[in-house]
Amino acid sequence: MPNASGRIRVFVTGLGTTSPVGGDVASTWAALLEGRSGVRHLDEELVADLPVKIGAPALVDPTDVLERVKARRLDRSSQLAMVAAMEAWKDSGLDALQESGDLDGDRVGVAMATGIGGVTTLLSNYDTLLAKGPRRVSPLAVPMLMANGPAANISLYVGARAAVNTPVSACASGNEAISLALDQIRLGRADVVVAGGTEAAIHPLPMAAFGNMMALSKNDADPTTVSRPWDTARDGFVLGEGAGVLVLESEAHARARGATIYAEVLGAGITADGHDIAQPDPGGRGGTRAIRRALQEADVDPSSIKHVNAHATSTPQGDIAEGLMLHATLGAAVEDVVVTSTKSMTGHLLGGAGALEAVAVVKAIQDRVSPPTINLDDKDPQVDLDIATKVRELPQGDIAALNNSFGFGGANVAVIFASV
Repeated sequence: MPNASGRIRVFVTGLGTTSPVGGDVASTWAALLEGRSGVRHLDEELVADLPVKIGAPALVDPTDVLERVKARRLDRSSQLAMVAAMEAWKDSGLDALQESGDLDGDRVGVAMATGIGGVTTLLSNYDTLLAKGPRRVSPLAVPMLMANGPAANISLYVGARAAVNTPVSACASGNEAISLALDQIRLGRADVVVAGGTEAAIHPLPMAAFGNMMALSKNDADPTTVSRPWDTARDGFVLGEGAGVLVLESEAHARARGATIYAEVLGAGITADGHDIAQPDPGGRGGTRAIRRALQEADVDPSSIKHVNAHATSTPQGDIAEGLMLHATLGAAVEDVVVTSTKSMTGHLLGGAGALEAVAVVKAIQDRVSPPTINLDDKDPQVDLDIATKVRELPQGDIAALNNSFGFGGANVAVIFASV
């Protein structure tokens, strides 16, 4: 059923996640509301020669959830994606429809993103090649390391035979997957799309590379205090891992089966900075255009936005640029917007970040509360935003919320969700 603008309405009918603070949606959401950090010291053998000794690994090992044989055939990024997808699929109720044979797989798609992909499989097999020779390289290495491995494995699980896509736009990837899923349904190419993002890059090589480019925090204080978006003491992000998955569904399909509806996806905006391969445009112009496009596509006034889950990774430049974007796009209405960064607790999941944060946005709309930003002891005076430092109530009635993601290469994605 089209809305007033003539577009098919798209609803969120299922949620799933596994994160540094919880093994599912309920535990993750509870931890975020409690302000509990998932950042901790990493295994000494892993980080022995690295300047960075901390990270935010998934709290629950995916091999504790998946069947042993299945887990061994998946890269860790795919393992995490499968855990989140299995929860979201069951939560949506589509698993029962699939089992009864009443779900048309030709109308089911997948959009599962990653920023780096199967890096642990790639590097471990290279180590094997050097140490033991080419005959000992796993015959499963390619399907495990390929970037579309998580999407492909999810498609097999849910029986998806519509488009199965893998957006790869660095740290904007997860949010871009949601935008792509929205388009697939609105264009009539699918009725259901399983969308999200995953990442598992806590490995010495990526950590050394991020550290050498001065992107990671080298703060050696209590790990739980290191990720501190907007704080004057911020000095880089903390690398996290995990996955977030949303089941998106057309209004007609969702209502016909009596699905539980969590929120509506109103619109998305995607742009590029054209500025630098790693540094954001200091004026936030690319991100500003993405948010404006999302507002235009969503056909909502800035005053409807009451909550923002910011990208805010705890980097000196990026956090300031995002504040400029919100002022430029929301205008005077920004004074009535509660802004938070859940990365203060989860660290930065790279390609999985936008998807995990989309799950948090949907929960915020559903429960009408904003989770806090922790470790904000001394807010940067260049950031003029109403940032939640404790759980904040959101207004009742019809509200909308914004989820921002920005990535290396100048990728910008903004997605707007709304109450139903």
